Amino acid sequence: MLKTTFRSFVLAGALIVALPAFAADKPVADKDRVVATVNGADIYYSELLEAQRAMGGQAQAMPLNVIQGLLVNSIADRKLVAATARMEGVHKTDEFKKRMQSIEEHVLQRQYLMDYADKAVTDEKVKVKYDEMVKSFNPEKQVHARHILLKTEDEAKAVIKELEGGADFAELAKTKSTGPSGPNGGDLGFFGAGQMVPEFELAAFDLKEGGFSKKPVKTQFGYHVIKAEAFRVSEPPKLEEVADKIKGDLANDAVTSYIEGLRKKAEIKMFDEAGKEIKMDE
Repeated sequence: MLKTTFRSFVLAGALIVALPAFAADKPVADKDRVVATVNGADIYYSELLEAQRAMGGQAQAMPLNVIQGLLVNSIADRKLVAATARMEGVHKTDEFKKRMQSIEEHVLQRQYLMDYADKAVTDEKVKVKYDEMVKSFNPEKQVHARHILLKTEDEAKAVIKELEGGADFAELAKTKSTGPSGPNGGDLGFFGAGQMVPEFELAAFDLKEGGFSKKPVKTQFGYHVIKAEAFRVSEPPKLEEVADKIKGDLANDAVTSYIEGLRKKAEIKMFDEAGKEIKMDE
C-alpha cells in the first residue's frame, strides 16, 4: 500500500481550507525525547517540529538546532499562559468548549481523511493512472538552446562576428549576456513549442544542430544570439518522476468524491439573522 500525506493534495470545498497544522501531519518517533521543561512540564521534540512548521517561511528551512531556543521560548510562553488560564477557569467557559469542539472536529476530519486517502491510493491504481498518461502522451520536438541577450543590435552583431571567428558560445554568454542564464553559459535547457516568445522560438527551431543565429533575433527583451545544442523528441516521464503527483490526484479525487457523497446524504439547513431558513442552492 502506498503511503500518501495529507499535504500532498488539495481537497475541494471549504471543509479543509481552514484546517490548522497539527503534529499528526508527520509521524513522531516512538521515543519522543524531552528537549526542555517549563515549571517541571516537559516540552517534547515533536512539539519543536510542530512549532517550526507553524512558523513557516525561512524557519522551516533552517536547521532545528539553530532556532531551538526560539522555539522552546515560544512553546514555554504558550504553556505558561495556558496554565494561568486553566487556574482561572477559562477552560470551563462556554466559549472555550465551543472552540475545543471545533478543534476536535478539525483533527478528526483530518485524521479520518488521511486514513481514507491512504486506503484509496494503491500501487495498482497509480500504475493504471500512469499507463493512461503514457497512452495519451503526445511527443513533441524539443530544442536544447543557449542564448546571449544584448541590449542593442550592434552589440549582437559584434558577438556573432566573434562566434564566426571561433569564440566559445558559452564563454561569451558568461561575459556578455545580460540575461539571467548568462552565468550558466546562456543555457536554457530543452524546451518545446509555446514555451518561449514566438520570435525566439521560431529562430531556435530553424537552426541546425550545433549552429547559431547569423542575424540578431529581436524580442521584447532585447537582441538575442541563439545556439541550438541539440534536438530531440520528448518522451513521457518515468513513473517515479510523476508518482507523487499521481498519488495526490488520486487522493484528491477519492476524498472529494467521499465528501460529496456524505453531503448528498446529509440534511444541511442554513438560517438568516431572524432564524428563517435560507434555501440553499443544490
